[in-house]
Amino acid sequence: MSSPAQIRSHESVLVRGSPRTAALYLTGSRQGFTQAREFTQRTLDCWSLEHCTDDAVTVVTELAANAVLHGLPHTSTDEFHVRLRLTLRRAHLVCAVTDPSDSLPVHSSTADALLEHGRGLNIIEALSEHWGWTRRSPVGKTVWAMLPTRSRPDPDPDPTSDT
Repeated sequence: MSSPAQIRSHESVLVRGSPRTAALYLTGSRQGFTQAREFTQRTLDCWSLEHCTDDAVTVVTELAANAVLHGLPHTSTDEFHVRLRLTLRRAHLVCAVTDPSDSLPVHSSTADALLEHGRGLNIIEALSEHWGWTRRSPVGKTVWAMLPTRSRPDPDPDPTSDT
């Protein structure tokens, strides 16, 4: 029996026959977060979305951390888990994390830069075009973020520059 501090090895590059969806199950730990980041990087490499990797890895890390910290019951049972799902749409990458908690995500409005916790959803909001949550039946929720997949244009060069 694995403990909640271990990542499950249920990794799938194809979900329901779709090469545009990848999923990873985890129960939460530092190794689990590392595996989630590496999984995201590998998946985006396969989809030729290397230009999205930094933002996607940051968003996945925040979503997974929130789910593990706030969404998993503090028990030693292996019954509960968190699912990371990446879905490639026409113009967006959807990063979604599902957990067994019915508690809604809390979007902190505090501007205290010294707080250790509470800025995850602010980071997700800053890096994504849209984010939100969906209730799951019979219990749980999915928190998701949509990142644009098109490369961002380089900012206009300074016309007064001599380069």
